[in-house]
Amino acid sequence: MSEPKKPRMASSLEQLKSFTTVVADTGDFEAISQFKPTDATTNPSLILQAAKLTQYKALVDTAVQEAKSHAADIEDQVAFAMDKVFVLFGQEILKIVPGRVSTEVDARLSFDKDGQIAKARSLIGMYEEMGIDKERILIKLSSTWEGIQAGRVLEAEYGIHCNLTLLFAFAQAVACAEAGVTLISPFVGRIFDWYVKNTDQKSFEPDDDPGVKSVTEIYNYYKKFGYNTIVMGASFRNTGQILALAGCDNLTIGTKLLDQLQNSTEEVHAHLTPESAQKSDAEQISLDEKQFRWLLNEDQMATEKLSEGIRKFAADAIKLEDLLRKELKA
Repeated sequence: MSEPKKPRMASSLEQLKSFTTVVADTGDFEAISQFKPTDATTNPSLILQAAKLTQYKALVDTAVQEAKSHAADIEDQVAFAMDKVFVLFGQEILKIVPGRVSTEVDARLSFDKDGQIAKARSLIGMYEEMGIDKERILIKLSSTWEGIQAGRVLEAEYGIHCNLTLLFAFAQAVACAEAGVTLISPFVGRIFDWYVKNTDQKSFEPDDDPGVKSVTEIYNYYKKFGYNTIVMGASFRNTGQILALAGCDNLTIGTKLLDQLQNSTEEVHAHLTPESAQKSDAEQISLDEKQFRWLLNEDQMATEKLSEGIRKFAADAIKLEDLLRKELKA
């Protein structure tokens, strides 16, 4: 007699999905299909990478042709094509994921509250013209004071759901919760990078990882004081960071680490729970603009990483504009 087959061990990714909503951090549709996440996030850097790939040239061509018929001035065409490329990628992603896609507002508007509101409404308008309900979109805004206040207005006055990104400091998280935004994206890996670069410690166990500790503090604060804002850990450097945050509301993960989790059978346990959050020693605070700016300024890591993140996303937006301008002139 042949021996009975042993039951297949669930992958670490499958186990993680039982505790946490897994989000794909990519603009690559094939990768999204492979890992079956609930949601997906994009940013200018990811869209730039994808736009250069042959298999997605048709989307770029569509954006360029529509831009040519939309405006006569080349710079107006470029601006329209930029927004259209983001929305076309979002549309394709929404054919694959059952949940939401995050679409980012231009980082160069990070300190312009009204500009971010206008751009967000324009992007949502494009989606709605394509028959996509705004409930399936998260508009990504930088976690500057202006971005957070733009999120407050978009959520309360227009019913537009926002994802506050480039979040490194507890003060940013508190302000986002008070603004009532739908979701925040604290950047685990970039916090880790700063500490490796700027301190004598070059490696961290997952539970002592400064990025993991930051997200844990935010999660516990939100759950202890009843904020509805979703915490979505982002920007991971290794699977240890991810598994140490199992139980977090959402985790957005790049394709390389999704693949590692899918090919691992390491046992996964929930480290973050609403019950454990109630036991934290957090005290509730409230921040006005002056307090927010002071606390952010006092956090050297957060100040540097926020500034750097805005510059990098802006630089990639300019590269994408250059690519589209070249196509428009062709």
